[in-house]
Amino acid sequence: MSMTRSFETFSRRDVFRIAAASLGGISCSPWMPKLAMAAGATRPPKACILLWMAGGPSQMETLDPKPGHSNGGPTKAISTAVSGIELSQNLPGLAKQMNDVALIRSMKTREGDHGRATQLMMTGYRPMGGMTDYPVLGSLISHRLKPADSPLPGFVSIAPFRLANLGSGFLGPDHSPLVVSGASDDPNARANLTIENLDIAGGDREALVERQGLLNMLRQGAPSSSLAAMKHASVYDQAMRMVETRGEGAFELDEEKTELRDAYGRNRFGQGCLLARRLVERGVPFVEVTLDRAAQGSWDSHLNNFSTVTSMCEVLDPAWSTLLSDLRDRGLLESTMVVWMGEFGRTPKINPNQGRDHFPDAWSVALGGAGIRGGQVYGKTSKSGMEVSDNPVSASDLFATMLEGLGIDSSSDNAMGNRPIPLVDEGGAPIRELLG
Repeated sequence: MSMTRSFETFSRRDVFRIAAASLGGISCSPWMPKLAMAAGATRPPKACILLWMAGGPSQMETLDPKPGHSNGGPTKAISTAVSGIELSQNLPGLAKQMNDVALIRSMKTREGDHGRATQLMMTGYRPMGGMTDYPVLGSLISHRLKPADSPLPGFVSIAPFRLANLGSGFLGPDHSPLVVSGASDDPNARANLTIENLDIAGGDREALVERQGLLNMLRQGAPSSSLAAMKHASVYDQAMRMVETRGEGAFELDEEKTELRDAYGRNRFGQGCLLARRLVERGVPFVEVTLDRAAQGSWDSHLNNFSTVTSMCEVLDPAWSTLLSDLRDRGLLESTMVVWMGEFGRTPKINPNQGRDHFPDAWSVALGGAGIRGGQVYGKTSKSGMEVSDNPVSASDLFATMLEGLGIDSSSDNAMGNRPIPLVDEGGAPIRELLG
């Protein structure tokens, strides 16, 4: 590929903005990934950021509004950057990013209980008594995409909240998530998203090396075949890599410009999305950021659905839309898939408490970035929203599509001992129309 052709990834506007920044003495750092790729450098590795909406968000007030129908309630629809595609009025920022986002409005799953539905949407497999301990999506992707020599984990979970006991399953502790709990949102909106104790105690590196040597001697003289021993060793080794590199500086959010931090939102979810960008920038293949609660409620909107979802979207929309634009500006959106979903949707019919209840029969998710052809809607619900009227999508179909978009063969297996375990549950197939 010639140098002239490689620079076709830049628009005319890009070129003028780079030139203006250079002449004005302004940092061109957001353009460096694009410039590096244009010069023939290796493209960034694939990664996924999951924006997990614990509790089940209402599709009618987010991705699939029904204005004019009694089920739609007071929520209005707004135009987006793609002609013919509308979103709820609660997502004006996302509406501007629609060229990079694909909507699936025809999710059809069979689990209406929070715990069981969470397990389904996190693993791609329905919960079955006595069956395999399936790994979650983050562990699957860590297993396939984590660089062998990375000082950072392959899976980071920010502010997780789940009504199910889920983890790396049979893939083992090497692919368990590093959990970043952070502080609760506070009046000063300073979300403390960091890992404690990254500093070497007393700054004494020599003492640290001696302690590591002693531990290695003890390991050699003790049986290590038990799962508990393996897990301890794996967690310790990962922790030591984090300490030695201070997490590659990923958690130093103060390095970011004040304006950018403000744009994400000075709350736990907004700053979590910023941290997710910094982590994938440093080679972490999977980051999960949870939004389960805002000041006025949660996605589990059995009561006062409309005001509750509006409150949730006031946190969600700036963070989601800024994440997409920030990734794009840094040349990372082509390699980073951003997924938005919860465990199910909400009933189109409004209950007597002005709320919506659990509804797995017809709901929505959104995908964008790596491997996804944005600016489109796949599937359709009826005018009332009560049923899928076109192209139903199962959890396993969604999993297959995400994996393929990340360059992972969705028809392949993992091994549990001598037993092959398919990555995607039986019947799941990638949605080719969504794949770029």
